[in-house]
Amino acid sequence: MATQSTQERQADAAAVNAQLDFRSFIDLLRQDGDLAEINQEVDPHLEIGAIVRRVSETNNKAPLFTNVKGSKNGLWRVFGNAASLRGHGKDRFGRVARNLGLPRDASWQEICARTQAAKLCSPLPPNVLTTGPCKENKILDPKLIDLHALPAPLLHQEDGGKYIQTYGVHILQTPDKTWTNWSIFRGMIHDKNHIVAQVNPRQHNYVVREKWRALGKTEVPWALAFGIPPAATIAAAMPIPEGVSEGEYVGALVGKPLDVVKCELSDLMVPANSEIVMEGFMSLNEKAAEGPFGDYLGYAFDDDRRQMPLFRVEAITYRNNPIFPVSVPGRITDESHTTAALAAAEILTFCKAHNLPIRDAYAPLETMATWCALQVDGPKLRALQTTSRDFCTQLGNLLFSQKCSMLVNRFLLVGEDVDIYNYTELTWAFVTRCRPVRDDYAFDDAPALPLTPYQSHGGGDPTRGGKTISDCLFPMEYRDGPNFLKVDFDTSYPPEVKEKVLRNWEAFGFDG
Repeated sequence: MATQSTQERQADAAAVNAQLDFRSFIDLLRQDGDLAEINQEVDPHLEIGAIVRRVSETNNKAPLFTNVKGSKNGLWRVFGNAASLRGHGKDRFGRVARNLGLPRDASWQEICARTQAAKLCSPLPPNVLTTGPCKENKILDPKLIDLHALPAPLLHQEDGGKYIQTYGVHILQTPDKTWTNWSIFRGMIHDKNHIVAQVNPRQHNYVVREKWRALGKTEVPWALAFGIPPAATIAAAMPIPEGVSEGEYVGALVGKPLDVVKCELSDLMVPANSEIVMEGFMSLNEKAAEGPFGDYLGYAFDDDRRQMPLFRVEAITYRNNPIFPVSVPGRITDESHTTAALAAAEILTFCKAHNLPIRDAYAPLETMATWCALQVDGPKLRALQTTSRDFCTQLGNLLFSQKCSMLVNRFLLVGEDVDIYNYTELTWAFVTRCRPVRDDYAFDDAPALPLTPYQSHGGGDPTRGGKTISDCLFPMEYRDGPNFLKVDFDTSYPPEVKEKVLRNWEAFGFDG
């Protein structure tokens, strides 16, 4: 049996450490040749946003800004594109993989399997420390807090304000303390000590808020942690089932308890090695205008301003020379899309738990992860002796009622011959096998995703409908199985012919 070299063991150890510490993650990207350290002065007013957005659109190196205009004595560094794509080769998903302790050439299937591995293990409660790096500096007098004094970025010129929260993790807890929710939702500076942030029905932050409201409370203890362990940020972005605490989930995922420390103002726990922690309270009564914001579906509307809850910041703790993460959403591809696409893994787990004949699931990045392809298990499907209408109706009623499907507007049902990870092949199946109208099943009363532009600005109820299953299976696939073959190089020629062609490919004058 081959043994690992010292260099290989060190690389594996670095990958494991990177998922548990934000700075180790950045160091690993540097080793991977996937970090651009920018030492010249950059302006948080649009310039940082422009650079980060351009990186997303070119699949370039992750930027670390070390000289941010307005940052006193280099106190505030900024890091972008923590989970966007890198390049176009076999390590295209390398940065996402590094968030989860995986090799940089991990496939999307391996990444999804990694996110679900924790479900096979018992939850691991966090390890409570007396202190940690996030306590190295403290601002505990609310009178000294001025969010405007921080070099908070204006990320798009159409934004309604400075969005200080785009890639931090909000921490809320139910009144009985049985469930602590970590989640990512955007937040804009309202005044010197308030952030106004999105809280929408079906989100877990809304569920927690309503539990406090039911007790007659007027505010909820809250924390916002930036630069936490990358695996924890990924977990916070995933549609983990209600009642599951992300801190315990991450412990099971990485195989060891997550180190946390108690907040200064409440019993909430935050990762001990967080870069920056803001503490305070979410109001159940006070609201302010939030938006517009250039969000992940690639649109910004002038009238997209809604009344959202205010979050009062009363304390800030931070590491020496902290690093502030930002995400600049827009057209593909950034971490808004990659983390949303991970919902497909949760959907697959749900399907298998309900014994549905689904082999695999994938939310294509090209669709902003608003589509999800479901690959059927043909023999299991035929054993049900069902029809397209009956099966798709059952599937839609189940899936569109689940949190894991909140961001999905269209499911594509395809056969085993279709590589759902190949968008060209998936599109081919969709346009040749799904007859418009007849093979499309609408779920107009399902809870909607209001962020989708055709929901919010296309007419109709923005909170209901806009959900569809497109059946890309022929009727024969429900009865006897497929009686067709794909016409392509792999299928239409015998092995000896293909081998000869490939062997002589470059000699023929073609690129390898």
